Amino acid sequence: MYISNSTACRSGAPMKILFLCTDAFGGRGGIAKFNRDLCRALSSEPLAATVTALPRVPPVERVENVPDRVNYRTDAAGPKLTYVRHVVRSTLDVSRAPFDGIICGHINLLPVAAIAALIQRAPLLLILHGIDAWDPHPSALVRWSLRLVNNFVAVSQYTKERFLSWAPLRSEQGHVVPNCIDRSPYGPGPKRTDLLARYGLHDRTILLTLGRLSADEQYKGHDEVLDLLPELSLEVPDIAYLICGDGDDRPRLQAKAECLGIADRVVFAGYVPEEDKPEYLRLADAFVMPGRGEGFGIVYLEALACGIPVVASAADASQEAVLHGRMGQVVDPDNPDSVKAGILAALKEPYEVPRALDYFSVERFWERWHQVVHTCFTSERRSAIKSTARIE
Repeated sequence: MYISNSTACRSGAPMKILFLCTDAFGGRGGIAKFNRDLCRALSSEPLAATVTALPRVPPVERVENVPDRVNYRTDAAGPKLTYVRHVVRSTLDVSRAPFDGIICGHINLLPVAAIAALIQRAPLLLILHGIDAWDPHPSALVRWSLRLVNNFVAVSQYTKERFLSWAPLRSEQGHVVPNCIDRSPYGPGPKRTDLLARYGLHDRTILLTLGRLSADEQYKGHDEVLDLLPELSLEVPDIAYLICGDGDDRPRLQAKAECLGIADRVVFAGYVPEEDKPEYLRLADAFVMPGRGEGFGIVYLEALACGIPVVASAADASQEAVLHGRMGQVVDPDNPDSVKAGILAALKEPYEVPRALDYFSVERFWERWHQVVHTCFTSERRSAIKSTARIE
């Protein structure tokens, strides 16, 4: 069993947590946002943990709004060996840096997180975001390191079940904590006329998808919407498709729009900064992302927070983001008739923020994470974990 390196949990001193993550403050995308939310949750009252966060990826934007109890070590970011060296250095002197628990923020970081947990003789908690954990990991080292994981948190039930279908862990070791939405920057509002003019979208019925356009991630539903656009235009003559986001798959999608004869209905807006997302989401008459690879999909919550009707997918975890149809349409991306019906239904829905969105509030996120941490990292829980049985 694990032996506590400190009496923090018993003496009332703040819990100390080492958080290994891809990026957070100064990072872009859904995982970076999740990691920022998690840092705030862990450091907030009543848990009030002190968090040492070691990002693997250097920031691409200014690092700001880091909570006082979070030590965000951007000097750890860099090449793999540089990162490993910083992690080991942060954990090697147990007498100076005793951690009550190690949180691994991505399955790809698990081997180095396992090293930290072994050095610290502290419990290891793994976070699963989505598609990277749905199938057996290609790295034998990652697969072996799973035996050192004491507990895991998945952002969706779908991801938990896919992970357990191949990983050597038990269901009771897993927790589901969905992503959250801070609604303060969002809310319903008029379409900005300058943006409509910029993209030639005045007097158009606008479908919108917002996400990275990566050739490695052709699962977000762009193709399904493009394929349907000629047919949809027969029923909605003024329909247009606004694609927000950028990446190396953009040329292929642009060529496809040309080939389908719908280039005049498709607008590629490029990368949208985080602070501008609400204004772009408010341009939409429906947010559509009927994909196959979402581990959750924070952007669905952001669209809902703007009062925009949403189309999610039955083929991934996005159905959980809309509470299995309570807050949006759920369609089968392999069935064009289902996707079409869902889009047309969404276009008829009123613009309003669903009350059920409170389920994903920041306050609920903090409560859920505080409960998980107390369950997984307290000395009482530690004494019940027989890690050596899994290592043998």
